[in-house]
Amino acid sequence: MKLRLLPAFLAILLPLAACGPHAQPPAASDAETAGTSPSAASSAGFDFYLLNLSWSPEFCYSHPSAAECAAHAAFVLHGMWPQNNDGAYPENCSDAPGPSNPAQYSDIYADPDLLAHEWRAHGTCSGLSADAFFSAARTAYRSVAIPPTLSGLTTQVSLPPDQILDLFTASNPAIPRSSLALSCGHNYLTAVEICLDKNLHPIACGAVRSCRANTVRIPPPT
Repeated sequence: MKLRLLPAFLAILLPLAACGPHAQPPAASDAETAGTSPSAASSAGFDFYLLNLSWSPEFCYSHPSAAECAAHAAFVLHGMWPQNNDGAYPENCSDAPGPSNPAQYSDIYADPDLLAHEWRAHGTCSGLSADAFFSAARTAYRSVAIPPTLSGLTTQVSLPPDQILDLFTASNPAIPRSSLALSCGHNYLTAVEICLDKNLHPIACGAVRSCRANTVRIPPPT
């Protein structure tokens, strides 16, 4: 039997969301529509966002009965997390209320409990209202094109982390290689992460640590 060591955050149910082919860099239009631009976060106490796209098949390996696993998705949005350049990060910054209608974000967070967690732990540190924060997260997520090589897998493959990230830069020319990091657990792919400034533009990741395995295994979304 294969044992997989997942990061603790994957114990929280991951949402399902379609991975549409969006080739443009993240923009602020959704958040502006919500009434607050991501630039309102400029005075908040953090340096940049870490956009975490989790590899759903790895979560579903240990949670096969989870409702979101029925769709056999590839990468799904786990969160958009405020981070600091020194490697620290703020959490649980206030008791500000979440969105008045969580269902309007079901396209990125099918599990309302995960949405509530992401707001409490991370969104409250963004300097944005709940609706502006989740609208910005939706914009950032939808602006990343998932490489066809990964979204179309039918059998498990093993690839070096650098090659996986090169696939992302090939599908997203506006995202520099320095803006990407890869997470793994027990040599299995768990997530690809993208570093964004407070206006959702890609920036160098700096202190964000990437997977150091020689190769990682990538099970297909089955």
